[in-house]
Parts: sequence; structure tokens; C-alpha cells
Amino acid sequence: MYDKSDARSALATATAPGPAPQGRVAAPELADHDRQDPQETTAAGSRTWLTRGQNFVLAYTSARGGDAFARQGQPDEYVVVLPHDGSSVEITAGGDTVTASGRAVVVVPPGDSTVTATADCDLVRLFTVRSADLAERCGNAASYAEDHPHVAPFAAWPDPPGGFRIRVYPVADIPKDPQRFGRIFRCSTFMVNFLFPHEGPRDTTKLSPHHHDDFEQCSLAVRGEFVHHIRTPWTTRLDDWREDVHHACGSPSVAVIPPPTVHTTQATGPGTNQLIDIFCPPRADFSAKPGWVLNADEYPAP
Repeated sequence: MYDKSDARSALATATAPGPAPQGRVAAPELADHDRQDPQETTAAGSRTWLTRGQNFVLAYTSARGGDAFARQGQPDEYVVVLPHDGSSVEITAGGDTVTASGRAVVVVPPGDSTVTATADCDLVRLFTVRSADLAERCGNAASYAEDHPHVAPFAAWPDPPGGFRIRVYPVADIPKDPQRFGRIFRCSTFMVNFLFPHEGPRDTTKLSPHHHDDFEQCSLAVRGEFVHHIRTPWTTRLDDWREDVHHACGSPSVAVIPPPTVHTTQATGPGTNQLIDIFCPPRADFSAKPGWVLNADEYPAP
């Protein structure tokens, strides 16, 4: 259910009713970094919070300049998100070294790589659960001791025809387009929508309650304040019902929203409110909209 001014109102599934859930729907995963200890702290003081979904791991790092974060034998592409204007990193992979600063989405190839913070800054890394060493250290790892039945199994999308390499996508200068939803990039493992910031509280007459049939949505708050509204559909079993969730959070924080819950997020902060939505693997419906995925020419759909 979308307001007519929302570009998502044109999606083919925007008004389709949700399926009757089979088995208990999972609870949302909610991680507020100001209320939780980090899972990792380096000798220099960089702090990393690890949160997972069924198919992915999100590592949010408040990094100290000079700290390096290496991966050895990484089995697939991963993504680095630079959430703030002050973010600054150097990435080495596949014999190449690339610098990136400001708000950006960066795709890192499989194999050995290192992400080095070149200033005190926040950075986000997104991995599939093929990175088992990270998945097992997540603060909510116990929630996924068994797979959630409503989430489709992970399947990677096609490799880039131009080959694996470091790809940097700055977002600050991308203009708004009323025919396009946000600023969307994809690779073989993830889709990242670096939404445009919302100034002040969201208009409560234009919320967007909707559901997804078989994939989780990860909403990463990087600036401002929000309320995540999440409703679990009823089944014939009263024991499967859950109370509605109205979770107020600041930034940084993570919400992993399970299918087929009905959900919408309300910006409530008086200043700038910034969300980044993450999907693993990429979304087919967004990918089917011409012009929505800004790097579609580099990463074909299945």
C-alpha cells in the first residue's frame, strides 16, 4: 500500500495480497548500537557490531583511522557502504588499490582484500552467510540456529560480464527522479538502496505499509530517528500470533524485517533522517523497473 506519489506504487506486486503464512513467522531482528556492546573491538579502538539475517551479515564499524579490516579467501563479492560525508577508506583487492570517500557504495571482489580506514569514520561491510566466521559471531546468531521457513534460500545473481574488480559508486551527486525509487545498486550478492535523506518527520498521511513474500528487508539507520512499524499476519493458530511492533530507534541501528510481515518505517527526527535498505540477494521487482538500478549495465539480472 503506497501513496500515489511513491514510485513503488507502480510495482507489479504493490497491491497484491500476501500469502497465507505456513508456520510461525519469525520475529524482527532489531539492533540498536547505542544500547548494545560491539562484537569486536580492535587494539586501536575500532568497534564493530555484527548483525545477521538469513542470507547476510552486516558489520557496522566505527573505525579509527589507520585500522585495516582484511578478508582472506573471501568466497564471493561483498559490499562496503560509506554512510557519511566524512567516511574515507582505501581498498586493496585483486592487485588493485582504490580510494573512496564521502557517501558511496563499493563492491569488493572475491579473494583476498583489505579495507583500511584513512580517517576516523563509520563504514559498513555486507557479506553473505558464506562468510561463516562472521555469521557465527553476530549478536543475534542464535535467532538463525535454524533457517526461517518463509525466507527463500540464497542464490547468487550472475557474475559481472566485465569481470570482478573493485567498483566505487558515489551517491552524493545523484539527482532525485520521481520515476525512480532511491539510489539503487546491485552486484552478484546484494542490492543496496541508498535512500534520499528525509528532512524532519515523515508525513503520517503518506506511510507505506507493505509486505514481501519471501525475502527479508534490512533497514540500516545511519542518521536521525525512526519508528519501525511491523505487523505479523494472523494464521489459524493463535499461538503463532505476535503483537504489533512499533520500535523507536536512533542511529546507527539495524532492523531485519521478516517476510511476510506488513511493515513501514516512519522518520521521526527533527533534522536529517537517513536510511539505507539492503537485500540479499538482489530484488527481482526493483531490477525489473527500467532505470531503477543505476549500475544494471555492469550486473545482469538472471
